[in-house]
Amino acid sequence: MSVRDALPQRLIDVLTDIGPMTVAYSGGVDSTLLAIAATAVVGAEQAPAITAVSPSLASDDFDRCAELARDHELNWRTVDTDEMADERYQVNDTDRCYWCKTHLMEALEPVAVGTVVLGVNVDDLGDHRPGQRAARERGARFPFVEADMTKDDVRDVSRALGLSTAEQPASPCLSSRLPYGTPVTLGRLSQVELAERALRRLGFDEVRVRHHDRLGLVEVPAERIAEAADLHDRISDAVRGAGFDFVALDLEGFASGKLNRVITDESSVGGNDDESDGSGVAGTDDGSNGSGVGGNDDGSNGSGVGGNDDGVGVSGDHPTRTTVRG
Repeated sequence: MSVRDALPQRLIDVLTDIGPMTVAYSGGVDSTLLAIAATAVVGAEQAPAITAVSPSLASDDFDRCAELARDHELNWRTVDTDEMADERYQVNDTDRCYWCKTHLMEALEPVAVGTVVLGVNVDDLGDHRPGQRAARERGARFPFVEADMTKDDVRDVSRALGLSTAEQPASPCLSSRLPYGTPVTLGRLSQVELAERALRRLGFDEVRVRHHDRLGLVEVPAERIAEAADLHDRISDAVRGAGFDFVALDLEGFASGKLNRVITDESSVGGNDDESDGSGVAGTDDGSNGSGVGGNDDGSNGSGVGGNDDGVGVSGDHPTRTTVRG
């Protein structure tokens, strides 16, 4: 089956209407399919796939972009973005993604062919996504949305094409692991990247390590929590080896968008970035939460196990904010 034969006609029509385009390419399931589809419809020269390179892009994700681009003969390029030099980004409020996408669009503008397109699908529209707003303001288009394609549709087409990304978990930028209000620094991003890489080597392909100062909060799918608990010594060693002093396991399990539960309005500063939480980790200044996951020094909690030095734990209080070295 050719790529074009596997694509929904409505997507072909949208891509044909757009014409020459530049795909903002992250190597995820959405942008990979979009880059392959655009190449099939308008040709590689008229559909470059460009990856933004910055400290918030994990090196494993960059390597995946390169491998997929090579395997599928994409017209792949890279641009450097400098959002880390922007205080509006560094402060990490609820509009952090707006400034990130602003820098992406500004970096693409001098090198883009035609219209910039992003792999946003219909299911992405309901969450807190200020980056989408920034992209739209600068003329980007979302072909999957225009073709009324959901995440399941994207995965179905990817399966039909035999793409390795069809079942790939989402992999948002490293900054998304930091609670709102915690400044984005190279040291914190490095800790998250190292911890998650170590956990993937333990077999947890879908994993998040949330950066709560001295505490690394580990999220794995709910059905794998018992397995993670059995491996608590190795998980603790892995996360502490990345520079965290304490380790905790989120008993609710991983859920995309969890960190946005703390957002009550566009100006609020809440607990976690794009996936926050009403019953996991609170993101208020003192970190208090009635039923959350924490890791304070004494591991105190009305019910649970403390996230202290010797392993993975759960407690009801978040540790107070302190500076993390590294």
